[in-house]
Amino acid sequence: MSSNTAIKKAAIEPVSSAFDLLCDDIAADKSISHRCAMFSLLSDKPSTIHNFLEGEDTLNSLKIAEQLGAVVSKEGNTFRIAPPALLSEAEDVLDCGNAGTGMRLYCGLLSGVEGLFVLTGDRYLRHRPMNRVVKPLRSIGAKIDGREEGNLAPLCIRGGKLQAFRYESPIDSAQVKSALILAALRADGTSYYRESLLSRDHTERMLRGMGATVKTIEEQGSENQGWIAIEPLKAPLQPLELTVPADPSSAFFFAVAAAIVPESRVVIKSVTLNPTRIEAYKILERMGAAIDYMEKENIYEPIGDITIAYSGRLKPVVVEENIAWLIDELPALSIAMAVAEGKSTVRNAKELRVKESDRIATVVKGLEACGIVTDEFEDGYHVTGGVIHQATIDSHGDHRIAMSFAVAGLLSGMEIEDTACIDTSFPNFFEILSQMTGVSI
Repeated sequence: MSSNTAIKKAAIEPVSSAFDLLCDDIAADKSISHRCAMFSLLSDKPSTIHNFLEGEDTLNSLKIAEQLGAVVSKEGNTFRIAPPALLSEAEDVLDCGNAGTGMRLYCGLLSGVEGLFVLTGDRYLRHRPMNRVVKPLRSIGAKIDGREEGNLAPLCIRGGKLQAFRYESPIDSAQVKSALILAALRADGTSYYRESLLSRDHTERMLRGMGATVKTIEEQGSENQGWIAIEPLKAPLQPLELTVPADPSSAFFFAVAAAIVPESRVVIKSVTLNPTRIEAYKILERMGAAIDYMEKENIYEPIGDITIAYSGRLKPVVVEENIAWLIDELPALSIAMAVAEGKSTVRNAKELRVKESDRIATVVKGLEACGIVTDEFEDGYHVTGGVIHQATIDSHGDHRIAMSFAVAGLLSGMEIEDTACIDTSFPNFFEILSQMTGVSI
């Protein structure tokens, strides 16, 4: 939540009957919208973006593009982003709001641009760790400084020449990968990046669609097998012409709602079906929810519809693989675990500790307030399914915590404190939730 945003609360009423809802106004994908704003700067022609997410965080990324010299115009639901001939120093600091994606990716993009750039964010973002991108960027010649020796924003970047690199990331993170790929586009030779598990691959897909040479080497026996090879830009990329699909992470809250409210059903329209983005749906399917996928197109991203229906009490599940593919959905998935028949486990999810809040601690504390038995450990938690009771939940300024417990409130009622943070990612969340409850929120 931005520091100048008033504290807001929401009272959630339990549903009185099953619902059958068509969701065709889910918030546009946040990850793709951020990238549209940034990647448009890599072309020399205007990009046209339909259905750009107009949340605080993504609009901040768009404003930063403007501060760097882009001309942005809007007509209806379409943004046109005309890049400058050369990116220029901004006259003011570049405010990323609450978005770790915005700050980390702009670090990579600006590290190779001549000039001085200062990135900051709200009080929550200024306490999130940035060394995961700052250290590897410094190792290839980037000049970045900030609080705690560059680990905390505000960050000051003196952009310039970068060296080609070979970097094996110790964490599977789309933000780290994207920052290094963006830096590699301005390096002095071919760069190589590898992670142990493929993280979200929107950056690779979109840049390839724009004409960049970013490819995973599949050649058997090659010393580079499994590495992503990134060639530096020899010319500006082609502009984006893209309709941003619905965000599966945002839609997942309503998938959980359909899976836990008896006899309910939700159809989510025009959502990305990228395999790195629908892992949480696969877990919910393993728990017993009835889920169907229908692909309709595949240009930059596979896009289609997902139908989720209640099919009885959910089964417990162990979640310890492909964590990078569902890290944002784990709070909502934990609500499903809280009503499952038995003990569920989340492991290998230490990354939750450094999101908008310490999501391991906030999930556990929230569930316990609702009468659910939990056990917390360093990289995850146990959740023993039971009956969710009404409680007052402090979101700690974390939109996914706020929305997850709002969904839990469909069963019992819930009061959520500090809900203004939801505006950063999903402005019409409560409007859709009201359609489920039949009560204005």
